[in-house]
Amino acid sequence: MKLRKGDKVRIISGKDKGKEGTIERVYENSNKVLLPGLNMYKKHVRKSDQFPQGGVMDVPRPLDASKVMFVSGTTKKVTRLGYVVENGKKISCREIYQRES
Repeated sequence: MKLRKGDKVRIISGKDKGKEGTIERVYENSNKVLLPGLNMYKKHVRKSDQFPQGGVMDVPRPLDASKVMFVSGTTKKVTRLGYVVENGKKISCREIYQRES
């Protein structure tokens, strides 16, 4: 997966389409990313020591990585991430975007 923790991404499909966030966690095996505050769902919680009130909580759920796109730091546009060969070395496009800023 080309996305990493800390990358700024924009959601391109679904109920939160157009919103931006920073990746908090990457789930490589299931090809999903977690964006805090986005893709929120209701979870019913039973009373316990941890939650004495119980009730309904808002919980962020992981999004499929195909539903988000990397946002370039300099142009603020969504871009595809890939690799480029420079001087016989394989360099990720992320490093090129970081050099420009």
